[in-house]
Amino acid sequence: MKNKAVVLGTNYYIALSTIRCLGIHGIEVVAMDYSDKDTYAAKSKYLSEKLIVPHYKNDSKRFIEFLIDYAKKQDFPPVLIPCHDLHAEVIDEHLEELKKYYLFPQTQPGLWTKVMDKGSLSKLALEHGVAIPETVSPDDENFLEKVETIIKYPCIVKPTDSPSFVAKFRRKLFKVHNREELQDAINKTKEAELEVIVQRIIPGFDDHMYTFDAYLNQESKVTHWSTCQKYRQFPINFGASVYTGHKYVPELYDIGAKFFEEIGYKGFAEIEFKKDSETGKFYMIEVNARMTNFNNLLYKLGLNMPYITYMEMIGQPLEPKSFKGDQNLVFWYAYEDLLAIRDYIKTGQLTFGQIFKSLFRPKAYAIWNLKDPMPAFSYAGIIIGKVFRKIFKTKD
Repeated sequence: MKNKAVVLGTNYYIALSTIRCLGIHGIEVVAMDYSDKDTYAAKSKYLSEKLIVPHYKNDSKRFIEFLIDYAKKQDFPPVLIPCHDLHAEVIDEHLEELKKYYLFPQTQPGLWTKVMDKGSLSKLALEHGVAIPETVSPDDENFLEKVETIIKYPCIVKPTDSPSFVAKFRRKLFKVHNREELQDAINKTKEAELEVIVQRIIPGFDDHMYTFDAYLNQESKVTHWSTCQKYRQFPINFGASVYTGHKYVPELYDIGAKFFEEIGYKGFAEIEFKKDSETGKFYMIEVNARMTNFNNLLYKLGLNMPYITYMEMIGQPLEPKSFKGDQNLVFWYAYEDLLAIRDYIKTGQLTFGQIFKSLFRPKAYAIWNLKDPMPAFSYAGIIIGKVFRKIFKTKD
């Protein structure tokens, strides 16, 4: 392959699975990150080059300049793949400029940001007939009354910009149970200068969370897709996938493909849905415009999304592919799943017997790979180091 693949980020397993998905096909993979700290994905044998770059958010001007300078030195334009929401945002902001030097699917400036932002996504969903949880803004007239009559408690205070919120509060949202907790949450987000919305909690346990994962070609048509069901997430109830399995739900294709095609989306994306346990209705929760957390599950199923992206970008698109019927395979992020299991049992949401039974299904691991073990050893070292620091700090 003449075109290199540039993967942004090496401190998370999304980037690791992306590097592996490309490297196994002999593609020269270059990873860029702003630090060497905890970058266990950089230990993959499938990585050809690792470069330290300016911070993509704190110094985005120099980061973009670095990207462009690097691409100018290549004989063929590299394929650029973001592995974090903030990577996608900065690319989106400089899309027209980067398109001159890199290959990536999206051609509509601002669209990635629009689908990732919870406020603009809600408007898009309503425009295209996709159900979303009832939502109000703190700026609305009679805000508190609307929350108490339309949303009702408990409800969630949710950021429009998730990465910035998580960076500040180390959580994805606030769950509030009364007016006092709601006002406290709103005050905290105002102090942090972060925009939020308030949404109704759709009833149903974590296994009522589903995803539609798809690749759309340059004609904005879905060519590759899958649907999955979350079983456990961390933090529990409002977190990321730690134990997720393939589940064929054609209704999600009907909703998701129509939505993506109508808005002119191109490339990989994932819609997270929640199924109302009382009505059976699916509600759109959010859209991820970068590779999914359980990318390795899709790869094991035969949907190598990074490679699908790469091949279309170099003008050699792969044949369309999807599945009819359930595939008995789950994604497992063991470390955070153990933390989730602790909390599920502690809160009485799951029993030990239910968890034990689930652990025997065939798995696609988040980090471990027998043919590429060094990232797992590096990650284990990072976790052990954190445990020792916590113990030492506690003793002090």
